[in-house]
Amino acid sequence: MEKQLDDLKAIREMMEKSTRFLSLSGLSGIMAGITATVGAAFAWFYILSNPSATGLDRYQQLTILFVDAVVVLFISIGFGIYFSARKARKSNQKLFNKVTQKTLYNLSIPLMAGGIFSFICLIRGDVEIIAATTLIFYGLALVNASKYTFDEIHYLGITEIVLGIGAAIFLHTGIIFWTIGFGICHIIYGLILYKKYDLK
Repeated sequence: MEKQLDDLKAIREMMEKSTRFLSLSGLSGIMAGITATVGAAFAWFYILSNPSATGLDRYQQLTILFVDAVVVLFISIGFGIYFSARKARKSNQKLFNKVTQKTLYNLSIPLMAGGIFSFICLIRGDVEIIAATTLIFYGLALVNASKYTFDEIHYLGITEIVLGIGAAIFLHTGIIFWTIGFGICHIIYGLILYKKYDLK
């Protein structure tokens, strides 16, 4: 009986590995959260808290905010690839396979749509709404991709959407919602994933 249970457990693990992206590391979430918090702090203290005191015109301020966001994005992606690749090596798994492709495909469509929409808002000068749009589209991307990875990603996505709606309602405090969503929530979910899956 015990051998049969072990066999069923092994079969279940094999099926999960073939249908779900399990190399996502909690450490990547933690580092993404820290990076986002630092980026948000820079944007707030350097520009958003008192734009008139910077000595920069509107175009220059928007350019700096855009560069700040891009740097945060690429650093977060870099940490995600590094820690996930490290976890895949430890588990003797391939990082890039059909499941990874499906996960990235389902993640990328809402992300690309949200990125384009946010960029349009930026060049039009509608900066206040960008925090809400990035949170909502990112949340939709996570929910869309969550069926190919850990269940916790689904709940993180829902949380991001709710925060995005809050940021849309309270436009002038959007940076706070953005910091909570991309910073604090990532750190919390990263710790949960790390404790639940990475330490096994």
